[in-house]
Amino acid sequence: MGPDEELVAGRRPVEEVFAAGRDAHRLLVVPQRRNALEQLVLHATRLRIPIVEVEGGSLTALAGFDGHQGVALVVQPRRFATLDDVLARAADRGEPPFVLVLDSLEDPQNVGTLLRSAEAAGVHGIVFPTRRQAPLSPAAVKASAGAVEHLLLCPVDDLPGALADLHGHGLRVAGSEADAPLTARQTDLRGPLAIVVGSEGQGLGPAVRRRCDVFMRIPMRGAIGSLNAAVAGSLLLFEAVAQRDPDGRGAAGAPAREGRRELDAGAVAAVEPSPDEAVSSHVPTEGTTEEPAPDVEIDLLPGGPPTPDAPKPKKPRAPRAPRTPRA
Repeated sequence: MGPDEELVAGRRPVEEVFAAGRDAHRLLVVPQRRNALEQLVLHATRLRIPIVEVEGGSLTALAGFDGHQGVALVVQPRRFATLDDVLARAADRGEPPFVLVLDSLEDPQNVGTLLRSAEAAGVHGIVFPTRRQAPLSPAAVKASAGAVEHLLLCPVDDLPGALADLHGHGLRVAGSEADAPLTARQTDLRGPLAIVVGSEGQGLGPAVRRRCDVFMRIPMRGAIGSLNAAVAGSLLLFEAVAQRDPDGRGAAGAPAREGRRELDAGAVAAVEPSPDEAVSSHVPTEGTTEEPAPDVEIDLLPGGPPTPDAPKPKKPRAPRAPRTPRA
C-alpha cells in the first residue's frame, strides 16, 4: 500500500466502488475464494485492473479485520466534501438541507452503520470531527455496505463551529438526550435540519450541546435504558424522513432514487442487500486447512450466475418411425 492509496475490503463495498467509478489500482483476491468472486475478477479484468492473489491472513492484516470476504480493492484516496458542497447537493435535489452530524463516535461499526442508514434516508451530507472520532477504516466502510461511495463526507476541525455555520444557513440543530421533554415524534423535524448523534459513552459534548436548538428522546419501554448509538441515530433519521415526506413520494423536483445502480451492460451491478452479507465471512489464515465458508451467489452481471441445483432441461426426443409389420 502506497501513501496515496486506500483499501476497500468486502464484496459489497468493492461493487459500490466500481459503481461509483473511482479509480482502482489493484484487486486483491484470496485464492480459495476466487471462484466465488469470479464476477468481480472478470469486471476488473475488463477494466485492465491488475489481479493480485494474497493469503487470507495477509489480507486480514492489511484490512485490519477478518470480514473482508476474501476480496479488497486498492483505490485512490477518498475525496472529502465541504459544508458548501453539502448545501449545494440539497439545492440540486430541490430539498431542504438534511445533514447528519457525528460527535466523536468511537466504534467503526457504529460509524459504518450510521452512514448506511444516512444514505438510505437521503441525507445530503455527513459532518464529523477530524479528531477524537473513529476513523473511516476498511471495517467502517464494510459496515456501511459501500454507502460511503454515494455520500458527501465532510470532516471538520471545529465541530461546534461547523454547527454554527449550518445554523447560519438556516438549519436547525437537533440533538438526542435521554431526559429531553419531547420525543422524536413530538419534535418538528421538517425543514432544514441537522441531526447530531453523540458518542457511545459520553453522548453529546458540552460545546456541541450548546449549539443545539432542540433536544429529543426516543421513548423506552423495556428494562434497558439506552440504545446503541447506530440504532438510535437510525431511528431519528427515519423519524425525520417520515415527517419530511409523509407520503413517501420524495420532494418535488428531486431526482428519483433507485434501489439498484448499474453500470454498462457488461459491468458489475450494486444489488440490494443479499443473504451473502449475513453468512459467515471467515477466511482461513496461513497455515490452516479449514475450508472457506460457502458464498451465496449474487446476480452481478446480466443473466446472473447459473444455479447449480436447477434441473437441466431435457432435450425433446425425435418421434420414432412406425414399425413395418412382418409378413
